[in-house]
Formats: sequence, structure tokens, C-alpha cells
Amino acid sequence: MTLRVTVWNENVHETTEPEIMPHYPEGIHGALASGLRELLGDGVAVTTATLDEPEHGLTDAVLASTDVLVWWGHLAHDRVSDEVVDRVQRQVLGGMGLVVLHSGHFSKIFTRLMGTTCSLRWRDDGDRELVYTVAPHHPITAGVPHPIVIPAHETYGEFFDIPAPDELVFVSGFSGGEVFRSGAAYRRGNGRVFYFSPGDQKYPVYTQPEIRRVIANACEWARRVGDSVPFAAKVEKGWMLRP
Repeated sequence: MTLRVTVWNENVHETTEPEIMPHYPEGIHGALASGLRELLGDGVAVTTATLDEPEHGLTDAVLASTDVLVWWGHLAHDRVSDEVVDRVQRQVLGGMGLVVLHSGHFSKIFTRLMGTTCSLRWRDDGDRELVYTVAPHHPITAGVPHPIVIPAHETYGEFFDIPAPDELVFVSGFSGGEVFRSGAAYRRGNGRVFYFSPGDQKYPVYTQPEIRRVIANACEWARRVGDSVPFAAKVEKGWMLRP
């Protein structure tokens, strides 16, 4: 069955900062969509949506036909409509997968699903990042080298205020000494949620084959499965809107 993925990106850096364009001439959403099509081929149907579209491109119809929503945001978390966040949350609880990337840890949808601040330590000195697999039998790690080497990247560090993951998949170490839980998997209602930290806009991280492989694997793992209608019906009635 074809995996239906919607890649959402606020698309602010790419349209306001000329230095970003050489890395992502089609936007971060374009790079992510390209990676999914490259790796999953005919097995995936990818669409994109951005902040400035009506309803942020995430209408009821779009979400109902989405198996996995990939989310990238940074500068405009507060511009995301609460109504759209409610809509996405209902779909996740009903069975839609959610893959949250990099600065999306502060997105409204991720903090709501986690129930914590999702704050962390950070700096940007272009340090090398090594992404280590700590759950080698997890489907998201299939075909992923150990470690993934990111030559230069923004540094994230602990403490990362998230709930204990259902499955911790990756841990990163930086040349400056920080460590970070960079790949965390959760289940919320009938849906699966994966957070993956690599991917700051200043660096061409989403062009790396290893990073693209992780994201493709995460979409396969998080895909909507089974018949979630009974659970989704309860969510629609507002019974289960808390994480």
C-alpha cells in the first residue's frame, strides 16, 4: 500500500535569508520530499504544505489522507493556528504518524503531545556531530551507519525536557563535549511520534544520504495502520485532547 506523506515546513528561513537558499533551493520541505521519493520510490506519495497556505495547508481533507506528517518549524511556532494544532492532534491520536524534526521540538504540536516544555541547551559553533544508534534492532535504524557523521552542525545538549521515550533510538555526541537524545520514539493514542534532531537550516544536513535514510525509515515506522475509526471517533468528540 502506498505510504502517503505530507511534509510541512514553515518556510520562513528560505524566503527571508538568502544564505539558506544554496542549501535548500526548493525549501527544506522540498529537500525532505526529494529524499523520501528517492528512497521509497513508487511506494510513497509525497505532498508538501507551508505556513502561509490557507489553514497552513493542513485542512481536514489533507490530514485525513495523510499516513505520516513530517514537521519542520523554527521561527514561527507562534504563528501556527491553535485550530490546526487541534486538528493535527486529533489525527495523531486517531492513528496518523508524526515525525518532528530539529527545532520542531518547540512546536505547538510536539510540546502538546509531550506535555513538557521540550526545552534544551544549544549553541551554534559548527561542531561535528556523531549520531549513535542505541536501539540497533529498531526499524528506524535499518541501513543506517553507526555512527552517522555530520561534519558541522548546530549543537543541542542535555537537559532535554521531554518525557522518557518509549524507545530511545539515537544519541548524539558533539565535538564540544555535549551529548543529546537525538532520536526518540513515542506512541500517543493510536499514533506513533518520532523526534529526530539533526537538520538546522544553516547546514545541508537534509542532503546527507544517512539522514534521509533515517527520515524515510521513520515515516515507514510511523505510518497509519489498521482501522482507527472507533478511537478517532472518540477523539472527534473531544474525549481525548490531553497528552
